Amino acid sequence: MIAQRIICFCGCYRIPLNVLWMAGALIAGQSAYAQEKKDSTSIQELGEVIISFNKWEQQLNEVPNKITKINRAQIQLQQPQTAADMLAQSGSVFIQKSQLGGGSPMIRGFATNRVLLVMDGVRMNNAIYRSGNLQNVISIDPLALEAAEVVFGPGSLIYGSDAIGGVMDFHSLEPRFSTGKNLFVKGSAQARYSSANNENTLHADWNIAGQKLSWLSSVTYSKFDDLRMGKHGGQDRYLRPEYVVRQNNRDTILSNEDPRTQRFSGYEQWNFLQKLKYRINDKMTLQYAFTYGGTGTHPRYDRLLQYRSGRLRFAEWNYGPMLWRMHTLHFLSTQKTVLYDNLRFTAGYQNYAESRLDRTFNRTIRNRQAEAVDALSANLDAVKTIGAGQLYWGAEYVHNKVGSTGSSTDITTGESEAAVSRYPDKSKWYTAGLYGSYKINLHKDVTLTSGVRYSYNGLKAAFDDRFIPFPYEQASIKKGALTVNLGTVYRPALNWQIHAHISSGYRMPNIDDIGKLFESAPGHLTVPNPGLQPEYAWNMEMGIAHDIPSKAAGSPAGRLELTGFYTILQDAIVLRPFSFNGRDSIVFDGVLSQVNALQNVAKATVWGLQAAAALPVHRRWMLKMNANYTWGRETNDAPGSDKQVPLRHAPPFFGNLALQFKKADWLLETNLIYNSSIKAADLAPSEQAKTDIYALDASGKPFSPEWYTLNIKGSYRILPSLLVSLGWENLTNQRYRPYSSGIVAAGSNFIASLRASF
Repeated sequence: MIAQRIICFCGCYRIPLNVLWMAGALIAGQSAYAQEKKDSTSIQELGEVIISFNKWEQQLNEVPNKITKINRAQIQLQQPQTAADMLAQSGSVFIQKSQLGGGSPMIRGFATNRVLLVMDGVRMNNAIYRSGNLQNVISIDPLALEAAEVVFGPGSLIYGSDAIGGVMDFHSLEPRFSTGKNLFVKGSAQARYSSANNENTLHADWNIAGQKLSWLSSVTYSKFDDLRMGKHGGQDRYLRPEYVVRQNNRDTILSNEDPRTQRFSGYEQWNFLQKLKYRINDKMTLQYAFTYGGTGTHPRYDRLLQYRSGRLRFAEWNYGPMLWRMHTLHFLSTQKTVLYDNLRFTAGYQNYAESRLDRTFNRTIRNRQAEAVDALSANLDAVKTIGAGQLYWGAEYVHNKVGSTGSSTDITTGESEAAVSRYPDKSKWYTAGLYGSYKINLHKDVTLTSGVRYSYNGLKAAFDDRFIPFPYEQASIKKGALTVNLGTVYRPALNWQIHAHISSGYRMPNIDDIGKLFESAPGHLTVPNPGLQPEYAWNMEMGIAHDIPSKAAGSPAGRLELTGFYTILQDAIVLRPFSFNGRDSIVFDGVLSQVNALQNVAKATVWGLQAAAALPVHRRWMLKMNANYTWGRETNDAPGSDKQVPLRHAPPFFGNLALQFKKADWLLETNLIYNSSIKAADLAPSEQAKTDIYALDASGKPFSPEWYTLNIKGSYRILPSLLVSLGWENLTNQRYRPYSSGIVAAGSNFIASLRASF
């Protein structure tokens, strides 16, 4: 049975048996391929794979980190509805969803503000990225991406604060120049439909260019109706038996005619991308880009499931439009100077707007909290060849200003008054850093990479005591942080790579950490804590990879990978019981609530294994596999106790297995996606409190059951300019809710897409 476990490591750790089996299979596969003779005529070698590591293109076999790359062809085959779905389909990133309009990535036991989102070289993480589940990744349009890379492990050397678990680096469509005197014109249009939520997506992009000036534009509109869950497996408590509507100026609970339809989960979204690129000369380019991602009002589905005193608690709980607008100016120079061979300067301005609206059943007061963040950033990144190596160096400055307001409105009279805000209004967060990294090939088979970064971080916030009698007036932090890394790659034979890496990372408390006032769960109130300090991580990683050369022209090349990691997070910022004005509980929104606050009182330990394989089994057939096991523990919340409890963002074992066929204009794939279970005793304490979203075991305790889906995807190029894609996800119509998610996943889902290019 897949869920079986065995005791190992001197009885200290529990590892799923299937993880050991997959690791052994990979090692055995690598040993078998090690007997192959070196073939100097092989079409693909490991060193020919190029990734954008350290913000510059490098050969994969010289990089000491595990990296997963998602290209445009994969996106077209899988047809993800959002960027969160795209990451999940890679098989390397776990995604949690509180609602349909969401997707919170978990990487190596870390999530939300401990993993970093980067778009076209600009960090998206801002001062109100929270420690709870975070849905901002859906602002990115997968249909407007050239590629995406997931860099596992701390990325603080290059990116500073927040990059503890890893970095998700997205690259949007790139404008091309005309290579001749004629005008270059290229574009595409796409329409897609999905049955599980009646998705309707329309997309168009075009590139018009001369030899000096290039304009690229992309637009996508998506509309999603309420999501329908599966029929088989899964407990009946996953169903949506009733919901609240307002009729004749009264809140009324109605029976759901189809309990598998998750009423009030649909939403709509717009995405725009505009780029104007100017070629100054053969060695310099200047580009302006505008990126927009915006949703309509969308329900927070998990809150709509909560009950109080035997009936639904909320009549409304919505996120207002989540808007992300980014202006960037890029300058690239390949003119060699004494300081650099290549230099890139990126200036960015981002504006975020989001809000929360809730109203309790049979109450006429609607609460609204609205936030806006203005984020300025400037990055200078350069590379210089020095002797036998390359020096990567750069500087960064980021400044965030947070606006936060609250109001209460009587929906019957329309009267409105100011109310408590989520964050201290007009608060500020900033960071500045300098970094340097040196990569050198000590031998033709050995690459060494080392680096150091110094960052200086600051925060200032003033608390408004008009509504809450805060025992403090303001919070202020000014703190420096030093991060280092050291990695080596050894290539013992052709197409083999062994890497080892040690690195540090840190996260500076942001405005959400230090100043948030929020009901995290029924009866649990999170209050500000001005005494927070940064948290620091150390990560160790080792891995082995083997590239399998093509056997003949036109046949696929393969790859095997096995990576192990171990991370220690010190002074971890975690939510724990707190005292507010000398009391451990206060009345908030009419409910006596336990007071909690984020505090530096924990130590977290995470280790795990990641395995990946792409095995050519025939000239036209490829077998692919991803497997991820994460074990995480942190200090519990009992006063004076150092007992370790399960880490909240350590997901269950998850992975996928796919068989892909490719011939001429045909591309077909059938795959299995699997998640193991998490028993009640292995749930984090904060997850055990979420009884509304979990299944119940025989003892009535919440747990996360295992689940699987069978899926088939395919595409056929009818004409050189016309591509049709079809898919059937969850063939067996399984009913399941992924770990920590508030919404039940889609049942059987048919996908049809038509893409025309010119």
